[in-house]
Amino acid sequence: MNFFKLITDIEQLDPEANERYSFYSRRNLIKFGTNLAAAAVPTLVATSFNQAFAQGTTTPSQAAIEVANFALTLEYLEDEFYKAGLAASGLIPSTDRTVISQISKHETAHVNLLKTALGAAAVAKPTFKFPTGTFTNYTTSFLTTARAFEDTGVQAYKGQAGRLINDKDILQIALQIHSVEARHASEIRRMQGLKGWVSDTTQTSFTQAGINLKTLTGKSDDAIREAFDEPLTSDLVLAIVKPFLG
Repeated sequence: MNFFKLITDIEQLDPEANERYSFYSRRNLIKFGTNLAAAAVPTLVATSFNQAFAQGTTTPSQAAIEVANFALTLEYLEDEFYKAGLAASGLIPSTDRTVISQISKHETAHVNLLKTALGAAAVAKPTFKFPTGTFTNYTTSFLTTARAFEDTGVQAYKGQAGRLINDKDILQIALQIHSVEARHASEIRRMQGLKGWVSDTTQTSFTQAGINLKTLTGKSDDAIREAFDEPLTSDLVLAIVKPFLG
């Protein structure tokens, strides 16, 4: 079965279907990437991620370094993804190339900022791999992968913010990048003809900071998902990103 064609056919009938059933949704990225993995993640890379995702076992200063390295690895991934897309002949239409080029420059700048802040503590760039077809179909593979990466990045930064409360310098850097990644996610959605905010049916938790959002707002699940972005746990982010390490 040609999955990319299937997604295109569905989108023609329902423009919002891409948002609900995307082949590259965060949940399906885990399943798809895992099936594609031909070899185990190298020990060195796995160790770096385990350190970056460690929770509550280190001093605040060390925790900030771990969070920053976690963010750096995600930025490495996005940086390479956009560079590969721009280098792929005939992939990105001229109407979108300026925007994608600018997003790519942002990701490179994010990498450089985090590496500079971390200094000698910065993790090395891993080797990445992308599913076959990622850089051959612009709409159903490249843009949907870009959207999944941007959404993951935004919610990953949010999920780690609490660990930076005692390191204001790293917290400020994370917030500077977080807001730009959110703009990227919204712009990619606009380019796909979707809403600028997330309406993700994989989100099932509606309590943040001990506040039940359903009780607070009295709104539908979809409305809450759009109004209150869900922070992603470190385990889920790792599951999403791991298949792209090779």
